[in-house]
Amino acid sequence: MATLHLFRDAPEVIAVAAGKYIFQKGEAAKVMYLIIEGEVDLLLGETVVETAGQGAFIGEMALIDDEARSASARARSDCRVFPIDEARFSLLIKETPFFALQLMKTLARRLRSIDARAAATSES
Repeated sequence: MATLHLFRDAPEVIAVAAGKYIFQKGEAAKVMYLIIEGEVDLLLGETVVETAGQGAFIGEMALIDDEARSASARARSDCRVFPIDEARFSLLIKETPFFALQLMKTLARRLRSIDARAAATSES
């Protein structure tokens, strides 16, 4: 994603070892993350609902609705992630319209995926 180049070498980038949690369901949340390198499993319980890779946003709902985490994120491989707090999020929305569009596409794709799974489950 185009946003990746903005943060790749930022000093705030966090290294996360494979198997470690970036965040867990139910935690209070004030930060979302951009995956710089590696893969992250998004989990509901122990079920992997998505594996997000380089350039993907995770935890974005925390900055939109100010609720507790609705899922957990665990590094599938060694990762580097960039934390985006509320102040930076607001700045990116205002100054980088493409960032907002990328975020909306991520949310729409995840919602469609959940809808498709629900439809498949109800048909079974």
